[in-house]
Amino acid sequence: MSSATAVKGKKPSSGKLRLQPLGDRVVIEREEAEERTAGGIVLPDSAKNKPSRGKVVSVGEGRLLDNGQRNQLQVKVGDRVLFSSYAGEQFKVGDQELLLMREDDILAVLE
Repeated sequence: MSSATAVKGKKPSSGKLRLQPLGDRVVIEREEAEERTAGGIVLPDSAKNKPSRGKVVSVGEGRLLDNGQRNQLQVKVGDRVLFSSYAGEQFKVGDQELLLMREDDILAVLE
């Protein structure tokens, strides 16, 4: 059996993981922290504040209502949003750090 032959039952890896949050949850990629202060001082990683802004990467189908219908989310993929500093759960996919949070934790959409 050659190395080019696929293993039966296994799908070839595409290299990119697709995340589909459930319910009213949203996946956000946090914006980069500032490298320098206003006075020009370079900040080390430990001194940087984690920004409370990011870009929506993926959204769920919406919250399930009592009547069985879904309440559509107000944010969409690509929106830049503002959220509270302690919102969501941080996790890593490869070398990318992402946040998973409920739509209620998002404070505003930046335009």
